Amino acid sequence: MGAHEGAVAIVTGASRGIGLGIAERLVSEGAKVVITARKPEPLAEAVELLGGSQHALGIAGNAADDAHQDEVIAAARTTFGGLHYLVNNTGINPVYGPMLDADVEVARKVLDVNVVAAFSWIKKAVASGLGDQDHPGAVVNLASVAGQGASGVIGWYGVSKAALIHLTTELGYQLGPDTRVNAVAPAVVKTRFAEALYEGREEKVSRAYPMKRLGTPEDIAGAVSFLLSRDAAWITGQTLTIDGGVTLGGAL
Repeated sequence: MGAHEGAVAIVTGASRGIGLGIAERLVSEGAKVVITARKPEPLAEAVELLGGSQHALGIAGNAADDAHQDEVIAAARTTFGGLHYLVNNTGINPVYGPMLDADVEVARKVLDVNVVAAFSWIKKAVASGLGDQDHPGAVVNLASVAGQGASGVIGWYGVSKAALIHLTTELGYQLGPDTRVNAVAPAVVKTRFAEALYEGREEKVSRAYPMKRLGTPEDIAGAVSFLLSRDAAWITGQTLTIDGGVTLGGAL
């Protein structure tokens, strides 16, 4: 029996990349998943990859939209009979370069999607009755090493992830013992989202990592699965850095 047999999870932003990797890992360990993304077509393809409607449900929408959040949470219960886990994976990074070059409205948008929306998902999931005796409620937020130090080029993304890390700390403190809240903070993972950070120079970028490679969605998925599981039953409010060792020398 898998670690998550009988559990139901919501994974936002899961039509590809890290989110899809997390959904695949949870399904492989017995969970049913409701995945979200903006575009219906790649979402439908992801559902098929996850084994079809017996294992996964895709609902397209804007992760920061209240009505979409309500629809997804209700659908988890209606379709799969409950809700135990929430993985806040959706994030945006629309600007690259000096922070002062960014428009103030862009900064607000980054914070709204990466922080406020995550808070709203958690608030709604907990209000709906997250978890049960077999699978206590657990949340994992996808932060970033960019929230743990300066990058020079993705500053507003870093600010949002620093806020998400503190949101994790605060809610971990407030929501025990019924719901655990943790985060993971990856360094560069080989996904379309992070291409600007390594495209055309992957070998050079990888040399900065003690593990001599960039991350993969599977690297992140294993850690998220652990933090959701009973093996992490005494862990809450923590942020696990998953970085191939790159921050050990002070680099991001």
